[in-house]
Amino acid sequence: MDARIFEIVSYAILKAYYSEQIIYWGWNINDLTEENLKLYKTGRTNANDGGIDFVMKPLGRFFQVTETLDINKYFLDIDKIQRYPITFVIKTEKSQNEILKKIEENAINTYTVKAIVKRYMDSIEEIINIPNLRIILNELIQDGKTKEIMDEIILQSKVEFNYDENDD
Repeated sequence: MDARIFEIVSYAILKAYYSEQIIYWGWNINDLTEENLKLYKTGRTNANDGGIDFVMKPLGRFFQVTETLDINKYFLDIDKIQRYPITFVIKTEKSQNEILKKIEENAINTYTVKAIVKRYMDSIEEIINIPNLRIILNELIQDGKTKEIMDEIILQSKVEFNYDENDD
């Protein structure tokens, strides 16, 4: 249950955080579209379907939430999207550098060909850990986004835990 709550809370925080960021895109410089980034939760945490946890529009960024530093899980996640860049949201207090170093060390021990390890490591777009989430959350609280985050946590928790207000 703890992992499910971490995924829900991290989603709510990141959804609010990215929603404030704007990008400009288009087919030519004179006809650009202004759009806020939108983070979507792609399934339930307990589905065990091997899917990607969050997707960002319009950038097409993928996010995977995990509690482990098991190299097999990371490389499986990278493989399932054909080494497309992926951001890992990790339930750990370890620094981003420590995490990347540990993943790379485990990868080198598992795969002796350095070119293979490099291809996998290059697929890791970003690492978001608990300290990053705290920093983001504190910024959002200062910006008056607490209710927005809490409403999202409540909504996603109701979905995740099959809560229906009509139930006793």
